[in-house]
Amino acid sequence: MFDNKSILITGGTGSFGKKYIKTLLNRYHPKRLIVFSRDELKQFEMQQEYNAPCMRYFIGDVRDQDRLKQAMEDVDYVIHAAALKQVPAAEYNPMECIKTNIYGAENVIKAAIANEVEKVIALSTDKAANPINLYGATKLASDKLFVAANNTVGSKRTRFSVVRYGNVVGSRGSVVPFFKRIMQEGGQEIPITHEEMTRFWITLQDGVDFVLTNFARMKGGEIFVPKIPSVRITDLAKAYAPKLKTKIIGIRPGEKLHEIMCPSDDSHLTIEFDDHYVISPTIQFIGEDVCYYENLLYEKGKSVDIGYEYNSGNNPHFLNVNEIKTFEQSAGL
Repeated sequence: MFDNKSILITGGTGSFGKKYIKTLLNRYHPKRLIVFSRDELKQFEMQQEYNAPCMRYFIGDVRDQDRLKQAMEDVDYVIHAAALKQVPAAEYNPMECIKTNIYGAENVIKAAIANEVEKVIALSTDKAANPINLYGATKLASDKLFVAANNTVGSKRTRFSVVRYGNVVGSRGSVVPFFKRIMQEGGQEIPITHEEMTRFWITLQDGVDFVLTNFARMKGGEIFVPKIPSVRITDLAKAYAPKLKTKIIGIRPGEKLHEIMCPSDDSHLTIEFDDHYVISPTIQFIGEDVCYYENLLYEKGKSVDIGYEYNSGNNPHFLNVNEIKTFEQSAGL
């Protein structure tokens, strides 16, 4: 699907972008792979590792619509991964978060339509489901923009979908490097927010593979949610720092006890497939009657029960301490 195609990724110097680029180079023969980001140092460092003839590096910010339009010329597929993601930073700098996560999403949409990009997938987060912090609220707004964009393309071919998943093992800001650093620095205890706290858990490679597959699945307007395991924060502490005591510090502002990926309020829109869910659009697209119960890979889904909610606390698949360690090894950490 990606052979001889031009692919652009915003925020491409992040953890996801690097793994995504590596995977595409290993599996396919793209015509161009374009990394679009605003940090020249990160781009310079990335070029030392990923310098295939098809690679292109564009300095630019998603807040700059003209630069995005220029970068997307003759592009077939776009992955929108750029975002301000730190919950406390968003709370202290709300307008900066809004400018990047919401206005930036709008700019990506307009640039993609102007260049008649074939398919666009935007990366979302479990924090966008029933958000309680600004970061989650901006990502929910972004999700809505990308879904509704399918209604504004007119006769053009561009289609937009969203991929939503949970915490990525070992990514920047993950609790795993934090716990390891405490160990390395000789810390005596591990801070735990709440004994019952749970989170969804996914490796970078699994996240990349899910996005790649959804380019083939998508019709436009879907929010794709993978079925992934959950972990208990207490089990993470036992897996990474088994000899240290834990200290309960309380849930921080903007945090939930359990994260949600398919809210109960959307249960009438949620379709279950073998290894993922699809949240279909709340709106009817003009001139189209799209059925989301069968995707373009001919996989078939079924409705969930009204009131069903997929959250990290009611997930039937939890990793135990040994499985967490194995999961870490499979993530290459």
